[in-house]
Amino acid sequence: MRRHHGALAALLVLMCVAHGGRGAEARGGGFVRAQGTRFVLNGNPYYANGFNAYWLMTMAADPAQRGKVTSALTQAAARGLTVARTWAFSDGGSNALQYSPGNYNENTFKGLDFVLSEARKAGVKVILSLVNNYDTFGGKKQYVDWARGQGQAIGSDDEFFTNAVVKGFYKNHIKTVLTRVNTVSGVAYKDDPTILSWELMNEPRCQSDLSGRSIQSWIAEMAAHVKSIDGNHMLEAGLEGFYGTSSSVNPAGHLVGTDFIANNQVPGIDFATVHSYPDQWLSSSDDRAQLSFLARWLDAHIADAQRTLRKPLLIAEFGKSQRDPGFTSAQRDAQFGLVYAKIYQSARTGGPAVGGLFWQLMADGMDSYGDGYEVILAEAPPSTIAVITTQSRKLKLLGKALARGATSNGGN
Repeated sequence: MRRHHGALAALLVLMCVAHGGRGAEARGGGFVRAQGTRFVLNGNPYYANGFNAYWLMTMAADPAQRGKVTSALTQAAARGLTVARTWAFSDGGSNALQYSPGNYNENTFKGLDFVLSEARKAGVKVILSLVNNYDTFGGKKQYVDWARGQGQAIGSDDEFFTNAVVKGFYKNHIKTVLTRVNTVSGVAYKDDPTILSWELMNEPRCQSDLSGRSIQSWIAEMAAHVKSIDGNHMLEAGLEGFYGTSSSVNPAGHLVGTDFIANNQVPGIDFATVHSYPDQWLSSSDDRAQLSFLARWLDAHIADAQRTLRKPLLIAEFGKSQRDPGFTSAQRDAQFGLVYAKIYQSARTGGPAVGGLFWQLMADGMDSYGDGYEVILAEAPPSTIAVITTQSRKLKLLGKALARGATSNGGN
């Protein structure tokens, strides 16, 4: 009889654990998954109209500034924005997340904890990028400098992708972030459905190896490492979308050691990303030329995601700088509108485009963080707000319609 009671007790414990897990997932809205060329959430199609806000952790690390994080997320959610992309890195320096390899600033980490907690409250999913290609916030240069300081004979910063010691530093950072237990929610990051996806690197580039072999091998190694720790979340590489040597789609001068096709075919990479900055990439400042390029650029990637990759595609960065000569809000509205139209057309016809994240959202009083691309929702022209909120509404309605259709077909 005691054995039966023990078995019954064990069964009850397992049921409670399972129920608790489902409850935790429900509170965070569930994990977003890649299914074919779509995102799904709790079995239903999921579309992302969102934004970039790289500054969230840094601002949240200062209790006096945390209100800006809450304000930005709340304002975004009120406009139907559902996904934020931000940094889970800051390498070297007095206010860094990672002071030196394996040594972390707990106060800064608590800032990231706060960001995830506030995002969950606002109903916003978060993409966390794990390292920068550029020197800003440390990036691959800081990792390479750390290795040099330990006696590694390293030449180019591009050896970030090949040096075993540097790769070990980065793998440790991955493990530290993924296994972090949030001090606000008590949930490990790898178990938190507030996180939509991990990103291996913000805009990886390796111009010392234009063959693409270095980055290809690095993505494969790091994707396997992430998946060995976290089987809940999706993963993307962080690519801008530049193709390899065999393609004529790249804007002139943008062969950077990546390959949109090969890199995104790596096992463990769940969806593809593309960035778009025709105002930076083209020699022409003519707005019509920039829009024409943007249309071709997006069409090529949507077609390749559909036919070759057979994976979802997220337009992870796009924007129009207010610092360009002759800038008008109408120009930015036209660019946003074109990106949104391409996404919606693809989604509506069963294509792979699952959403777009503009660069970048800022809160009131953050002028010093501006780079010309900022959108402050409380100050933006009504026309810009209308473009953003209309896309949010259209994607939400599309998702609901597809979910109803799936339910109806299942019932038949």
